[in-house]
Order: sequence, then structure tokens, then C-alpha cells
Amino acid sequence: MGREAPLSDLAQGLRRVRERGPLLTVLTGPRGVGRSAVLDRLADQHDGVVLRATGLPWEVERHGGVVDQLLGVPDAAGATDPGAVADHLADHLADRLAAPDAVALVLVDDAQYADAVSLRALVSLVRHRPDATGLVVLATPSTPPPTAAPDAVELLAAVADRIVLDPLDIAAVVAVAAGRGVALTPWVAERLHRHTTGLPGAVVALLEQLPRATWDGPHPDLPAPAAVTARVQERLARLDPVARHLVEAASVLRHDDSLAAAVELGGLAAEDVWPAVAAAVAADLVRLSGPTGSRRVAPVDPMVAAAVLDGIGAPAAAALHRRAAEVVHEPTAALRHRVAAAPTPDADLAHELAQLAEERAAAGAWGDAAALLTDASRLTEDRLDRESRLTRAVDALVGAGEGRRAAALIPEIESLRETPLRNAVLAYLAILRGRGNEAASRLARAWDLVNPEREPDVAALICQRYVLHALSRCRWEELVGWADRAIDLVAPDHPAGTEAAAIRGLGLVACGRGEEAERAYARLTEQVPHGAQAQRIKLGSGWLHLARDEVDDARSELEAAVPTDHLGGSSRISLWARGWLARTQFLTGEWDDALRTVSESRGHLESSEIVLARPLLDWTAVQVHALRGDLDAARVALADAEAAPQDYAVMRVPTALARAAYAEARADHDGVVRALRPLTTASLAESVAEPGYWPWVGLFASALVADGHPDEADEVLRPHEERAAAQGHRSTIARLARARAGWHAAAGDLDAARASFEHSLDALNGLPLRLDRARTTFAYGQVLRRAGKRREADGLISAARDQYVALGATTYVARCDRELKAGGVHAVRADRGPADLTPQEEAVADLVASGLSNKEAAAELYLSTKTVQYHLTRIYAKLGIRSRTELAAGRNAASGVADRDDD
Repeated sequence: MGREAPLSDLAQGLRRVRERGPLLTVLTGPRGVGRSAVLDRLADQHDGVVLRATGLPWEVERHGGVVDQLLGVPDAAGATDPGAVADHLADHLADRLAAPDAVALVLVDDAQYADAVSLRALVSLVRHRPDATGLVVLATPSTPPPTAAPDAVELLAAVADRIVLDPLDIAAVVAVAAGRGVALTPWVAERLHRHTTGLPGAVVALLEQLPRATWDGPHPDLPAPAAVTARVQERLARLDPVARHLVEAASVLRHDDSLAAAVELGGLAAEDVWPAVAAAVAADLVRLSGPTGSRRVAPVDPMVAAAVLDGIGAPAAAALHRRAAEVVHEPTAALRHRVAAAPTPDADLAHELAQLAEERAAAGAWGDAAALLTDASRLTEDRLDRESRLTRAVDALVGAGEGRRAAALIPEIESLRETPLRNAVLAYLAILRGRGNEAASRLARAWDLVNPEREPDVAALICQRYVLHALSRCRWEELVGWADRAIDLVAPDHPAGTEAAAIRGLGLVACGRGEEAERAYARLTEQVPHGAQAQRIKLGSGWLHLARDEVDDARSELEAAVPTDHLGGSSRISLWARGWLARTQFLTGEWDDALRTVSESRGHLESSEIVLARPLLDWTAVQVHALRGDLDAARVALADAEAAPQDYAVMRVPTALARAAYAEARADHDGVVRALRPLTTASLAESVAEPGYWPWVGLFASALVADGHPDEADEVLRPHEERAAAQGHRSTIARLARARAGWHAAAGDLDAARASFEHSLDALNGLPLRLDRARTTFAYGQVLRRAGKRREADGLISAARDQYVALGATTYVARCDRELKAGGVHAVRADRGPADLTPQEEAVADLVASGLSNKEAAAELYLSTKTVQYHLTRIYAKLGIRSRTELAAGRNAASGVADRDDD
């Protein structure tokens, strides 16, 4: 499973053998990645001669031993000269390959143990016997084991043609389990994937080794596979006691993998450190990393750590954990070691964990808080406290963006007694999953149950969830109201109050209180200059600055909100920061960066299960692909957006805009109108009224005008023009003025259209919105060309073309070319006879011949449908044809002649 690409590469190698002669490739990857399984499948698929051998560590010195296996006869090679052995093998292949085009498949597994004579013979066979039509595949681990033959390792490293097998991804792990009748939840699948590092051999071993009930709970305790445990214990037994103590210390520490801590925990003397490290690394039990002065040592993978701890036994492991709690300096890590050493519930330790979780939550480090609260709940005997801590742990997981882990605990949370906190947590998860109706119901129930005077912190938490709910609905007044309530209920540094304040400014802007929002974010930034909570403030401030056309400020703040490593922040916040950063990059013409940002977000979407953010990211992808003319990629991104729930405005609006972008790229004005008309409904009126958030009105009005509905376009434009002018929102003014210019042009008022276009260009001055400038310039040229101002139009459309070329907007470059051709400014009119087509007729003929309807051709050329029909009638008469079919046949034939002339 998940090996289609390497198998395809190997099959391609077999085909190349027929053309080029024998080939040799190395199939590599980490131990347990499934090299043997790939060789088995390749052999099964090959319809021809297959020779197989396996290197064995105790036969390294047996000259020609691997070739003897290939030939199937002991001592068949009969020589120690690699050249002679190669000739013998080539003769054998020639005897076996009866058909002229037959190809042999020569497979050597565990080639790191192959004898030198055999390996050199196989290389000589490929290099010097072109008649030996075979593909030689040598399979070897990417990190050779200590027992590998040095000559084999050196030769294998020199082979240039390599196919690397990567570990399985989570989806493949789920499929492997399903093939064995085990249904894994997303979190358990992730846990198994992380524990095994995706190595299929380990995945299969644990699925077969552990009871089926193991996979039903949310926290399976995963040991090392039996084969890994045996291998690790064998290697540990070969180490001296000092090196063994270092490996055991590293396996206990794991999350705090500093070499200094491992040395202290293992009780190593200074002079013993480097010999012990060298021995442990050579045994492939630990990895050493980091620069001098901050060296780190850690087990090679979680399975090795599990095998080491299993080998020393639970009492010894607990003793090491107790000592580790004194060695490590980070409070969270120290408490985790104490938890690992605790044999029974411990009320005092649980209380310490819960207190530290509150501190980490206050700092916005929700991942740490979740781990601490989970441990606290397990160590708590009191039922009410245990349930409260578990519920808060799930809430912290959601806050950290760990949607899969949170979802795995939902059944357990739903089984608990109903409390305001429980409902608030489940509502939170529903919001991020895009389930607005469920969230509304759970929030209402939570607010009904809570007593704000007795539980102000829980009440503030519910208010903060209402803030998120209102933000997702784009209900700006509600957002500000709930944020104010949350802030009033708790201290200024309370997490719920801080998060509500970080979002409140977005509501203020939409309520026309932009300056107040700016001051609020400046104050918050001063109060929380760094840390995880600062990440939330940077996201809100960046979103605000983007909405207010302050693009450079938006980019720097959103970029700062993306990382989580040093801030200790949330992948949930990082995901939203990426979504708005991609919008910023799109608007400024950095389209490769925008697509990269979207692509990098996919993994976060999968792991966090934050469906809410998906349409925002897909909208950017659809626009870039559509403008670049890659409609297939645009369609895939659009389908992804449409597959998400559409309960929330923050999902419906970008999905509608993505549909409109796809339709616009196809010059489908009807499609644009259909996509955006839902945004005119009363239920979304407040959601889409703010000029800076959703740029839909200009696009909708332009499509209405092109579709023959100027009165409706005027009705749509007027209130938005007034609001944008009152706020001085320049990008919106520019987009609406562009649409208004089209409206004037459709009414035949060229002077008013000119004035609106100039107004649009003036509004864009100083803004880095390259696409908007190109759009206005192009539309201006279209209007002038239609009004007969061909030379002036030619200059504008040429300028727009240059701008589109710089952006890579091939869809609009082609439209510019058609407009320039239709304008005919550079055509030599004296050479054209009465039967020749005019430039505009040529343009119409090309579009109609390509399969466009009259209406679609009119939309492309910014003409009326009647004008296209008029031109088409003249084209038929001039060319002596009667139908669109004849026109298409004639144009295609002419194109074919031109192509032959070019050849």
C-alpha cells in the first residue's frame, strides 16, 4: 500500500532496459520500510525471468555466494574474478531469455550483506555486457547496520540510480489496519504512525501483536514490536554498562533530549561520555545532533525507547523517571516524569498538574495545558474533579489545533454529566468543524446552565466561544457584544478575555469603528509583546490591516503569526494566519508564494480537522489557478471548498467567491451572477457589507451589467459606494468605480465611464494591488475599443497585457491578445479586400470556431450578443459558409496548413 510511485519507477526501468541495455538501481529506505514487499510485488508483476538472492551477514566472505543464489546452483560461478562471474551470469541470462525482447529481473535483497565478488560482478554485468538485457535491483537500508560489509556499503553508496522508499503516511497506515480488520480512529492512527514512524513492518507487527481492544481506546499504550525489542536487547547486551546507562537515560528523557541531562541522569563520568555516545550511536540506538555546547541525544525512534524501557522493567523505569524529574529544569517536563513514575492516583500531584496547566493556558500554550490536564485527570480519584480536568484537557486540545486528539475523546466527554463547561467544549469543536447549527445549540445550552457570579471563568469561556461563533457567522455587532462581556467577567490576563480581545477589533472595523480597533490592537500588542497569546493578537491585527488596505503591515504580522515552534502557539491560529497570508500574497501578485502557503496549510487542515478554514484557503487556490488558465486545478480546489459544510458565512462567502472566480475565468457572467447572488440575501447582509473583508460587489455588479441587468447592478452598487466613500476604503472604491464605469458604458455615457475608470486608477495609486490595476486598465481599454477609440484602447490594453504577463495571468493575457487583434490598430487595411475578415470579425470567428456560444463570445470581447450575431452573419457571407460547424472546420483546416508551413 502506498507504493505505486516506486513500483512505477521500477517498471519504467524495465522498459528502459529494452532500449538501452542492462541497468542497475538501488532500492533503499529505513529499516522496516518494506523493501522486501516491494521486491515481491515487482517480481509478481514481471512477466519474465526473475532471479532472486538475499545477502546474509555470515556469508559476506563467501566469494560469489549471491550469484550462486541467483543461478540456483551452489558454487555455480566457480571463480573469484568479478569479470568472469559477470560473464557466467550473462551467459546464463542469455540461455533463459528466449524471446528477443525479453527482459530479466535480478533482485538482491539485503545487499549490504552481499559478498564483494558478487556485487562487483553485477556492476560489471551492467557496464560491460550490453547483451545481458536485465534490470538489477539491489535493496539495502538507507542506514547500514553495524554488521554490514564495508565493501558492500561503499559500492552501494556509489550507485547513482536510486529509488527511496518513504515511510507510510497516516492514510496508508489506516488502510493497512483496515486490511487486517482493524478500524483506526484518526487520533489512534496518528498515534500509531508517530510511534512506528510510518514503517509498515512495525505497523503490521503491532496490529498482529496487540489485542484488538487496544485500538478501541483513545490512548493506546504501544510497546515496541517483538522483533524490534529483540534487536534492541541484543545490541544493548553488546554495550558496556556505561553506554547502556546512557541509552536508558536517553530513552527516559525523550522529550528533554539534551546530552547534559542524559549524562547526569545516567551517572556518567566526564571521561566516559564520548566513548559511550560513540558506542550507542554505532549500535544504532541513539542519534546525536545539535551544535557544540548544546548537543542533544535521543533514541533513534519511539520504538527503540519503548524497547529499552521494557527491557529494564517497570520498577527501574519508574526510578529513572523520579530521578529525571530532579534532573530536568523545565517544570512541565519534570511533572511529566513524576506522572510516569506514579503507580497509583495521586491527588497532590494531580493538583500541581492542574495548577501548572492553568499557567500554561494563561500564556496561550494550549498544547502543554492539554497534556498536563490529561495527566491530572488520570491521577484524580474524585469524579467531579476528574471529569472537569478531562473536559478542560479536550478544550485545550481544540485550542491548540489538535483536532484529531480532541475528536478521539468526544465519546468520553459526551458520556460525562452535562455541565456548562462540557457544552462549551463541544461547541468549540463544532465551530472548528464548521457545524454552526450544532455550535449554536450547545452554546445556548451552556449559557442557560452557567452561573456567571459563581463560575465567572466558565462564563467568560462561553462568551469567548460566542465570539468565535459570531466571527464565523460574520455577525459583527454580536461579536463585539460577546467580547465585551467576556472581558468584563475576568481579569485582563485571563486567556478567555485575551482571546476575545484579540478578535474584538475585527468586529469593531466592520461596525465602522476602525480607529478604535487600531488603538485596541496597539494596546494589546504592548501588553502581550511575545508568547503564544501574542500569536493570536498578531493574527487579529494582521487580518485587520489587510481589511484596511495596509498590506505591508498585514504581511509582516501574518507571517509572524504563522510559526508555532518558538512562540509556543497554536496550529489553529497558525492555520488562519496562513489563510489570510495567502490572500495577502495573492493581492500583491506573489502567486507562487500564495499557492505555497495554501499547500503548506493542507497538512495542518488534516491534523487539526479545522474544516472552518478550508474554503478561505481554497478560494485563493481557485483564483490563482483560474487566472493562470489551469482550470482543472481550479476545479479541484473549488470542489474541495464545496465539500466543506456551509453553515457559517466565513465558509459560504469564500466558497461563493471561489465559484465566481472559476466562472469569471471562463467568461461565464451568468455563472458569476449565480455564484454571488446568495450574498445579496438578508441573512448575509451584515456578513458581507464591510468593504474590506469580502471583495464581491464589484465583481457581481460587472457580471450583472454584462448579463444585461444594469438596473440591478445600479441598485447593488449604490449602498456599497456610499459606505466605501464614507470609510475612505481605497481598494473597494477602486473595484466599485471599475464596475460603475462598465455600468456607464453600457448606458452609452463614455465621459462618465472615463471618469469612473480614472477614479478607480487614482484610488489604486500607492496600493500594491497589481491585479486590480491590471483589471481596471484592461476594462478601460475594452470600453474605449467598443466606443471606437481604437488607438487609445490599444495603448491601455497593451499596458494591461504587460501587467498580466508579469503576474502570469495567462487567461487574461489571451483576452488582451484577442482585444488587440479585434481592435486592428496595427492591421494594414490597404492589403485587405472586400472578402477578407476585419480584425474584429477574425476575433469573433476564432471564438465561435472554438465552440463558444454567441453570448460567451460577446462576453470575451465585451460586445453585445447582437453585435456578435451581426459579425457572424457577415463572416458567413464573406467565407461562403452557412453554419458554425463549417466555420470551425475551415478555421481548423487553416490552422493545420499554418502548422505545416511552420514545420
